[in-house]
Amino acid sequence: MPPPTAAPSAPSCAPASSEPPWRGWDRLSHAAVARASGGVSPLAVCLDWADWAMHLAISPGKQLSLLQTALQAGPDGAAPAANGRRRPDPRFDHPDWNRWPYTLWRSAFQRAEACWDAATQDVSGAAPHHQRVVNFMGRQWLDTLSPSNFWFANPEVLEAIAETRGFNLLQGARRFYGDACDTAAGCAPGASASRRDVYRVGREVAATPGAVVYRNQLFELILYAPATPQTWREPVLIVPSWLLKYYILDLSEHNSLVRYLVQSGHTVYAISWKNPHEEARDWGMDRYLRDGLFTALEQVSQACGGRRVHGVGYCLGGTLLAAGAAALARRERRPGLRSLTLLTTQTDFDEPGELGLFISPGGVACLDALMWQQGYLDGRQLAGVFQLLNSRDLIWSRLVRDYLLGRQRPISDLMAWNADTTRLPYRLHSETLRWLYLNNDLAAGRLCVEGEPVALADIRVPMLAVATERDHISPWQSVYKLHLLNHRDLTFVLCSGGHNVGIVSEPGRPNRHFRSALRHQGDPYLPPSEWLARTPVVEGSWWPHWEAWLCRHSGQKGPPPDYPPETALCAAPGRYVMEQ
Repeated sequence: MPPPTAAPSAPSCAPASSEPPWRGWDRLSHAAVARASGGVSPLAVCLDWADWAMHLAISPGKQLSLLQTALQAGPDGAAPAANGRRRPDPRFDHPDWNRWPYTLWRSAFQRAEACWDAATQDVSGAAPHHQRVVNFMGRQWLDTLSPSNFWFANPEVLEAIAETRGFNLLQGARRFYGDACDTAAGCAPGASASRRDVYRVGREVAATPGAVVYRNQLFELILYAPATPQTWREPVLIVPSWLLKYYILDLSEHNSLVRYLVQSGHTVYAISWKNPHEEARDWGMDRYLRDGLFTALEQVSQACGGRRVHGVGYCLGGTLLAAGAAALARRERRPGLRSLTLLTTQTDFDEPGELGLFISPGGVACLDALMWQQGYLDGRQLAGVFQLLNSRDLIWSRLVRDYLLGRQRPISDLMAWNADTTRLPYRLHSETLRWLYLNNDLAAGRLCVEGEPVALADIRVPMLAVATERDHISPWQSVYKLHLLNHRDLTFVLCSGGHNVGIVSEPGRPNRHFRSALRHQGDPYLPPSEWLARTPVVEGSWWPHWEAWLCRHSGQKGPPPDYPPETALCAAPGRYVMEQ
């Protein structure tokens, strides 16, 4: 049992005071509740439901409108969604869903969905956050009752049974058994085989030639081998999120962003975070900035003759980079940044999408107590949260495809990377939840770095932000709020795809497009909807557009750095990425 250490609270530039000894007993009690409820605070959930239910009970007009929604049917017999538009549902793509009796079952399910959406929106007096939580939980329960989940009610499954004489169900049972064994062994379902036999780190993925040139307790710094006789003199430093392995940007040869940059004439470095255990429980954001980001910038700048660095941050790695860039600008410290690129990065967490449904004072206290007892957030716990956020695609569609139809998508490099989970130190996890998601301190100028508050308005280097249209982790409207926090030149790129697939979007991949617009310093603010209407669509990958932007903000080309460098410790991808 760990000793009752002080929990991170709202950031203060004053030294943290010790907490009362009885706090540890409270945490033990909260941790027991959290463990029994899967990390979700039952008290917070009860408050959400009580607020919604009591306000709905005293709203007769709303109740009448719900009755009208239940009785109203569209041309196919299904009630329309609360906003007048029904989102396409791939679970019902098979043409036989338009035949009786399947169309009757589908319509009844979609009517229930529409009624629930209407019941959990625009309830007078109920807090919007509480209504969203209730809507989310109700949708999870409704999805379990979808007729597509039952073999006897799904025409596509019945067709497969007739064609294969039931062999599809036998195949599904075998896959279910294999996934159950993987889960019992501590792996994500299907992960052990996919990582070991198909996509091996350092061979099929994370295979761009390079060398580890620096290592400390927090990270390894990788320098990639130059691929051109002349390179831009300003190096590129990639800062991944601490929630994931860095090689999301160095997958297979054809879709590696790292390889693309190297072949375009850039000197590329990447941070590979250590996968921590319980001994790292007190590693916090200040340490990840001081011994992580700032140390990496110093190493890169020194190796490149003191030149400024193009900083590239992905997801929460971008949030860390933005906070560090604001601190560097305030202190005018060297090494400096030449430009800042933020990929699917939120800097204002007021509307963080469905991930924000789990963020409330009670929910954070419950989860904080559980992580305090463990010392870290396990990767499987984090993966479960992301699956829940996109349960239609990641849980129920997979259930039908793998277990009822007996089909399994071919293992991809992205699937293998997604199964390669990481852990998160207790203190960093707690500070991320409280300082960013709960209190939104970075956007408010309250986040302290090395004893001083930082503001994104202090950043003076050119910035480019990339968001994706279907991002359920960093919604593009939330990423767009960077326009309100920094008033200098800012290029905003909105590309097709989701949080990961939209970023891993190499040239030549079909059905890709993006929008891009530059907001000059002094230009008036455009709301997201107006920006979307004004900005034309460009077909293709956003990578060449961004690489050209990097070139415009670089100096001249010259001979690449010596490779392999004298400081090389080992070949890429290094040691830390291999740790489980």
